[in-house]
Amino acid sequence: MQPGHHPQQQPPINNNMTMSIVAIFLFWPLAIPAIISASKVNPLLQQGDHAGAQAAAAESRKWSKWALIVGISWYVVLLLCCALGGLGAIMSGNSSSN
Repeated sequence: MQPGHHPQQQPPINNNMTMSIVAIFLFWPLAIPAIISASKVNPLLQQGDHAGAQAAAAESRKWSKWALIVGISWYVVLLLCCALGGLGAIMSGNSSSN
């Protein structure tokens, strides 16, 4: 190594752990693989495997996004069913009292 020569630092990689943990509250079956992938990123970086860390981060992001999409969709459907069911009960209650 030459004096004054500094090895090029790789940019930090976001392991997506926060998004994976949020996703576990919305749809845990898809969030578990996201957390597992996110937990692999930092050890791979410490080993110098930058490409492997990027792949693990991308995998974590993919699973987290799917968990968020499925979880949010599920809650929207649930809220719509509750709202429509309540509306149906109100409507049927009004027609039977007349």
